[in-house]
Amino acid sequence: MKKVLLLPLLVIITAAGFSQAAPPFRKEIDAFLKTDSLSKPASRQLLFVGSSSFTFWKDIKDYFPAYPIMNRGFGGSTLLDLIRYADEVIIPYKPKQIIIYCGENDIADAWDKNRITPDTVLLRFKTLFTTIRKKLGKVPVVFVSIKPSPSRWKMENDFVKANQLIKAYLRTQRKTKYVNVHDAMLLSDGNVNPELFIKDNLHMNAKGYAIWQKIIGPVLLK
Repeated sequence: MKKVLLLPLLVIITAAGFSQAAPPFRKEIDAFLKTDSLSKPASRQLLFVGSSSFTFWKDIKDYFPAYPIMNRGFGGSTLLDLIRYADEVIIPYKPKQIIIYCGENDIADAWDKNRITPDTVLLRFKTLFTTIRKKLGKVPVVFVSIKPSPSRWKMENDFVKANQLIKAYLRTQRKTKYVNVHDAMLLSDGNVNPELFIKDNLHMNAKGYAIWQKIIGPVLLK
């Protein structure tokens, strides 16, 4: 009888444990919040937010020494993650300008499952953009195009299409810029330049970031 009674209880406890599981990247967000609590960030900085191409850009301030930059790239985040954590890693900082790199993982994470289409990436970006506009007004927003990479070359057509859709959307919105880093990372034959990446063939080395520096720099606000 005791075993019979214990079984439903174990099921309830297990279900409760799953329901309380932390959402993706919660630890990274908590680390940002802890850092902020120890030293309150200044407002009106240039906020770089998005996925690991920003996370790996640990020396980003050295590339743009004349600008007050805050880097809040985290893990392999998607646009859904940026939407989820916008009230913690975007809105409170009251940035002077927001530079976003995201959307690549939205497509890549579901590539072998239920494919996420470029249209869905656009819808997610619109949701994020609308959240920013509602809570921060007309703060300037820059979208850095989804980059090509050797490890995700099979996804290239979807990346290009998502870039085109977001670029077209931003043309309809004030105080926005679309920054095309994608094309500058291709060779003359149209293939991605493998010399721009570290061993994983996904994340960039200093050569790759030097290209980004030249293209992103001119759109940053003084």
